[in-house]
Amino acid sequence: MNTTVTLRDAQTRLGRLVGGQRMVAISRRGQTQAFLVPRERMEAILETMELLANPKAVAAVRRDRSGKGKYLPLSVLDENQG
Repeated sequence: MNTTVTLRDAQTRLGRLVGGQRMVAISRRGQTQAFLVPRERMEAILETMELLANPKAVAAVRRDRSGKGKYLPLSVLDENQG
């Protein structure tokens, strides 16, 4: 976590916090209640979640990590279009 601010401080500085590139934890009464996440980071998180929800994608990642993945040159794509 890059930064933690109180809820009151977050309300006061919201414009600056939203424009920043850091993830911010917002706390109330000493406990984290919410997170402010930059758009790019949130998009990456959502993309990862989508991939992990796809059993075929997870199987492909496992194959690659085990060294059993098969890689083909891009020219194969051209051959299949004709």
